[in-house]
Amino acid sequence: MATHAHHHHEHHGHDLADAAQKALTAAGEQWTDMRADIFAVLATFDKPASAYDIADLVSQKRGKRVAPNSVYRILDLFVSNNLASRVESANAYLANAHPGCLHDCIFLICDTCGSATHIDDDSLTGNVRKAAEAAGFHAVRPVVEVRGTCADCD
Repeated sequence: MATHAHHHHEHHGHDLADAAQKALTAAGEQWTDMRADIFAVLATFDKPASAYDIADLVSQKRGKRVAPNSVYRILDLFVSNNLASRVESANAYLANAHPGCLHDCIFLICDTCGSATHIDDDSLTGNVRKAAEAAGFHAVRPVVEVRGTCADCD
C-alpha cells in the first residue's frame, strides 16, 4: 500500500501541548485548565483511550471527580479541531501528534494488543470521498479502520 510521503513535525511532551493549545486558540476556542488537563492525560496514552480512562486519571490529578460526560464534550471539541482522533470502533481517542496537519483518518487496529496506528494516504481517502460524492453523499471526514494483527503480535 502506498502512502503519500509528506513530512509532519511530530510533537511530543510539552511541545505537543503547546501545539495543541495554539491550534485550539487559533480556532477561536479557549484553552482552559480542564482542557489542558484532559489533553495532557490523553497524550500519555500510546493506545486509544476511553473517556472513562481519561476521566479517572484527570480526577486523580485534580483530586476531585471529573464526569466522563464532561470529558466526552472536550474530546469532541478536540476531534473537531484536529487535536485528537476518534477510533470509532473502540469509542476511544488518541492525541494527534501533528495538530496543524489535517488528514482523513486511517487506523490499523490490532485485535490482539489494542494498538492503533494512524497512517495517512490521501489518495485512498480521496477515493473514499469521491465514491461518497458519486453516491450523493457529502462526507464530512472519512474514517477508515482496518482490524487485524500488528507486526509485534503476528
